[in-house]
Amino acid sequence: MDRKKILIVEDNADERLALHVRLKAVGYETFFAIDGLTSIVEAKKHRPDLIILDIRMPAGDGFVVMERLKKNPELAVIPIIVISVRDSANFKQRALDAGAKMFFQKPADNDELVTAVRHWLGELPIEPAVYNL
Repeated sequence: MDRKKILIVEDNADERLALHVRLKAVGYETFFAIDGLTSIVEAKKHRPDLIILDIRMPAGDGFVVMERLKKNPELAVIPIIVISVRDSANFKQRALDAGAKMFFQKPADNDELVTAVRHWLGELPIEPAVYNL
């Protein structure tokens, strides 16, 4: 069986590595983009099963990325989990309104993040109350 592919869009090298190590440890293939522009190119090239997306980054923030993904029918269906240092309820709602399936504030709890990834990849049911969905 093919491993599920996750695109990690994160401009911070340490955070990219931490996400890669955690997701690889539970069996996922990961690849990376460090800015908004590259994320669209990588999504088209690799057709990931899920995207983990930072909001604040160069060459198009996460909101621009989500807008561009929505315009491409093949990419619009990819679930997106946003991870950001911003924590306001308004910011979270803006990310969800833009198309994110979930929002985590950095640093995200590894177990909760993996549970969310598994859920949005269809591998695990999730209790909505746990994540305030």
